[in-house]
Amino acid sequence: MSACRSLLLTCLLLATTIRGHSWRPCTDLLPLDLLTRALPGQALHTQVQMVQSRGSRGLRLAGAETTSLSFPASQIFTNCDYFPSEFSLVTTIKIPHLRQKTNEYIFSVVKEGSDSLLLGLRMSKNRLHLLNTLPGVGGRSRQSFKDVVLDDNCWHTVVLAVSGPYATLTVDCGLSLELQQAQSFPSALSTRGSRFFVGSRGRRRGRFSGLLRQLVLLPGSDATPWLCPSSDPAVAELAVPAVLKSTPLQLDWQEPVYHYEAEARVTLGTRPPCSSAELGQLWFDTQGRGLFICDGRTWRTLLQSPERLDYLEDYQDLYTRSETFDIEVFSIPAEGLFMAAANRDSRSGSGIYRWTDGSFQLYQNISTQEARAWKHFTIDEQIFLVVANLRETEPELSVIYRWNQRRRRFIRFQSLETHAAQDWEAFSIHNHSFLVVANHRRARDSNHNIHSVIYRWNRDTQLFEVNQTLSTSGAYDWEFFSVGPYHFLVVANTFDGRTTSISSTVYVWLDGCFQVFQNIPTVGATDWEMFQIDGRFFLAVANSQKVSDHSPSIYSINSTVYELNTLTQTFIRFQDILTHSAVDWEFFTVGDEKFLVVANSHDGNSYSLNSVIYRYQGYEGFVPVHSLPTFGCRDWEHFRTEQGRFLIYSSATSRLSKVFRLKTY
Repeated sequence: MSACRSLLLTCLLLATTIRGHSWRPCTDLLPLDLLTRALPGQALHTQVQMVQSRGSRGLRLAGAETTSLSFPASQIFTNCDYFPSEFSLVTTIKIPHLRQKTNEYIFSVVKEGSDSLLLGLRMSKNRLHLLNTLPGVGGRSRQSFKDVVLDDNCWHTVVLAVSGPYATLTVDCGLSLELQQAQSFPSALSTRGSRFFVGSRGRRRGRFSGLLRQLVLLPGSDATPWLCPSSDPAVAELAVPAVLKSTPLQLDWQEPVYHYEAEARVTLGTRPPCSSAELGQLWFDTQGRGLFICDGRTWRTLLQSPERLDYLEDYQDLYTRSETFDIEVFSIPAEGLFMAAANRDSRSGSGIYRWTDGSFQLYQNISTQEARAWKHFTIDEQIFLVVANLRETEPELSVIYRWNQRRRRFIRFQSLETHAAQDWEAFSIHNHSFLVVANHRRARDSNHNIHSVIYRWNRDTQLFEVNQTLSTSGAYDWEFFSVGPYHFLVVANTFDGRTTSISSTVYVWLDGCFQVFQNIPTVGATDWEMFQIDGRFFLAVANSQKVSDHSPSIYSINSTVYELNTLTQTFIRFQDILTHSAVDWEFFTVGDEKFLVVANSHDGNSYSLNSVIYRYQGYEGFVPVHSLPTFGCRDWEHFRTEQGRFLIYSSATSRLSKVFRLKTY
């Protein structure tokens, strides 16, 4: 490499000989380390911070005085006052994501006294700009390289070579991008009375916010052959300050010569994303009181104090459009937390609520027909909501809505024929997306023994199409789950036209369709909840009422938790729990503790009942720990925000839904 550089330098010197006379350039034709020249020596610790990130060190501006990272142009232009007309700029930077309309200067040359910009290298989102004045003409030239992703929180080495009207950009020794301007770079750009600024243009505004590892000016040639190829092109070196290569000397009882810190950013609040860009970053979960580190894929626990549930406090009274049969809590990226309420009254429709300033506020109203349930799902980054409409009018239709990013609203997308629909379940198998509807009964003959339908997403038509039908009896709920490589669907069959004491069926995915796996006796089943505890798989069924031809209805009956027995490959009874017309189970965790909460809706005399939270206690099973007064309780949902952990329940007999906050210690 040294021989190549000597040869290149010889060629450059020969090129300066014109008509037998030797022309002296304004500066040496060697790499000029601008960053080292700008560093203020022992004052470094007050103006910049030395930060190590992803194995390499860089400098970050820290002080309020940006002018200290500068030096007069006369220090390098010793033979004359003109900036070279052919040159390369080499810089190694690492910068986080830039906002739109944000401009940051990597370096600039500014006329002292007038604040006039002579030359500047500036970054904006996905763009890199070279700016220079036009001597004698007036005005300013700007060459902009578009779609250059440098603000991704990764190290990048950039070479910008200028020769005549051409500017060539090379990032990380990759393919070069070339721009041609109408005018050549000026051959007489005077630098007399000007200063070089590193990381700014001499003002606080536009200051570089990232890490800077090298900044080199190479007059007279393209620096790319000096750097490339490289074993590590993102941090290829031409001239890196010595302070960034070696460990600062530290004597006993003395401060280090240079301030050094590892770049270990700590994010507070709810779980942030963890990808290769966040590798090594820390997250402190303020609610769970834990410290985690990102391994590039997931958050790994470093320290955590297990949370324990103490009690629940009344947090919000939420008055919905009408009685609410179901609630669906979900998140939309960059928008926040939402809740969809399935409201009974067709005239007022159903409400979509957004978590704003610590509570749910009405965000959008959607026309529904006696809505019974909502289901949120995503396909290829598209966000959907599907409603189960119960109203038995021809044609009976349930509707899929898709989130419109521009309008920031859910827009009607597709209608599907249903029969007194009670529930939707969304799931994926082998990268294929499915929806299944719980058809409760057919309107024209009130027949409960009908087919429920599985729909499959067609990637070509971008619509759902019928994939399979399954015989159900008064279907009320579907639950999808996977155990190892096997995929299951279980239906809650409520009523066959004569009795509620019927079987609900577990299906398993085999040979491209669902086939019967097991029939489980249930009594007016209205909900299934699948959950895991310590590698064990459980299914809890909510039994609502015992109804037969000649006997009065019984509402206080057992609901049952089943466990998958891997030896017999069947679900076996684990625990019976006395419930009162149970219509929903919700499983949630707090720290290491596991809980089930049941929606008790009616005992035959009153809708004003206690719904109960049960805690899993090993051999004892689920033990009641909290009783919550509810009225016509229909559904429970657990969710988390920056304000803490919450439970929300809906009422099928009142407009009032309630949010409780879980107090932990």
